[in-house]
Amino acid sequence: MSIPVDSFSPLQHGFKAEAINRPTTTLWQDAWRRFRKNPLAMGGLTVLTLIILFAIFGPFFSDFDYKTNNLMATNQYPNWIHPFGTDELGRDIFTRAMFGTRISLLIGFGSVAINLTIGIFYGGISGYIGGWIDNLMQRIIDTIYSIPDLLYVILLMVTFGSGLGNIFIVLGIINWVPMARIVRGQILTLREQEFVLAARTLGANTPRILIKHLLPNSIGQIIIVAALQIPAAIFMESFLSFIGLGVQAPLVSLGSMASAGRMNIPSYPYSLIFPAAMIAILMLAFNFVGDGLRDAFDPKMRK
Repeated sequence: MSIPVDSFSPLQHGFKAEAINRPTTTLWQDAWRRFRKNPLAMGGLTVLTLIILFAIFGPFFSDFDYKTNNLMATNQYPNWIHPFGTDELGRDIFTRAMFGTRISLLIGFGSVAINLTIGIFYGGISGYIGGWIDNLMQRIIDTIYSIPDLLYVILLMVTFGSGLGNIFIVLGIINWVPMARIVRGQILTLREQEFVLAARTLGANTPRILIKHLLPNSIGQIIIVAALQIPAAIFMESFLSFIGLGVQAPLVSLGSMASAGRMNIPSYPYSLIFPAAMIAILMLAFNFVGDGLRDAFDPKMRK
């Protein structure tokens, strides 16, 4: 008995092996499904969310100001009124940790936004145009890579001076290179694909091909690099503030708090322990989330 072609259905005629049982999902849905199955990544995301809420909304519920001195309450050990104790000027360390975490997060996210802008623009043009222009642009990157980042940072901070705005500029200048290389590699892989050739045939210009076709298909790698650059920027800012080249008073960051607390380690170790612990927790949380994103967007992890 023949079966009409237009009425064929695998389920109707018993071919259950031919049925498509898995629902269609988007890239983001598939990545989120794999991310949720990673306990370390979900734990890092939970801790990171709590820290962000702590930094943004915590100061509104505090009875103390992060920069007001109170010489009647100097060097108090942690208690019910001051959970993290007070420093040598009587300032509440718990409140200062909130503001310090806020500044550190602001620098982390802000510097990565600058890195994304420069790196995507530079790497996209280099990878798509190719030829001698690509070679010239990559030699510039090799020159930048030949000098240690720490030396760049110290020289630029000494040149521009310390301060919050200059930290954004310095970290934006030096940290865009890894992003540019990642974007260039993705563009080189994708630019000869059929959908790009079809776009060229239909008359799409270079900016449209880059923005509408190539960069969206590289978004997974871009997100992974950005997530891993945030803790690196926070650590660099903490280091600069620790040696006196970062955030200056009356502003406070976790690095400047650790720098002030190191002088009181023998008598008041809590003044260093709490800001150092906040830096460590931030670093771990961001790295767990970054590792989880890397596994979630990796096509080889697809099942």
